[in-house]
Amino acid sequence: MTDTMTLSQRADALEEKMARDLDYIVVKSRLHTWAEGDMSSPGSVVPQLKANPNARVLMGDDPRLPAMPEKPTLIDFFKYRFGPSAHLLQSARHAVKNGLPEKMVLACLLHDIAGVGFIRGDHGYWGAQLVEPYVDEEVTWAIRAHQVLRFYADESVGYEYPESYITLFGADYETDPYIDEDYQRMKNHKWYMSGRMITVNDIYSFDPNVHVELEEFTDIIGRNFRQPSQGLGFDNSPVAHMWRAIIRPAKYL
Repeated sequence: MTDTMTLSQRADALEEKMARDLDYIVVKSRLHTWAEGDMSSPGSVVPQLKANPNARVLMGDDPRLPAMPEKPTLIDFFKYRFGPSAHLLQSARHAVKNGLPEKMVLACLLHDIAGVGFIRGDHGYWGAQLVEPYVDEEVTWAIRAHQVLRFYADESVGYEYPESYITLFGADYETDPYIDEDYQRMKNHKWYMSGRMITVNDIYSFDPNVHVELEEFTDIIGRNFRQPSQGLGFDNSPVAHMWRAIIRPAKYL
């Protein structure tokens, strides 16, 4: 690989080398290529297969990633698939210190798991869907609601529009109409304050000097997260396929 190659070209060259060295081919998903601004037709694996007749497209575990247990738990996903989770852990500790009930501590711990483990856009909606079969209905509602409520101040609990959002999105940013519509529905909901408590305990600039261990919440997870005996992704729930996608994000089909 030469110094004149772009980052994308370097990644493609690395994947080709891995296909030769490891006898498997990784094909990027359409969502991945769109995120890179690539609207071209999906690439063919035929040239790579011709170059290495022993190679196969990846259909099993990805050897580049940490191995997952046969029956993975929520904690396993935190350890082996989710990205850095200091933000979530600090938010959950804040919830404990502020005396929130256990299920709301869990909501704070899980509110951004879609962002750290799956997809950033509409992460509150995705995250709520990921955990819906396994948590109290109020927890699901609150995680979904935080996606919306974080854009709206609430003086009654001292919540202000985050200054970091001005830096990230610009002072002239306006929420999409569907967010405004959901806010109108959510602000009068019986669980409004549960969703609001996630925003209150959210950490928009987490302290790098504060270290929180996931083990602090093992008991809370055990009491409030219905871990399937078959393992997340293999319990035939309506969202099992989403957990499997996190386990094997580069699976060809």
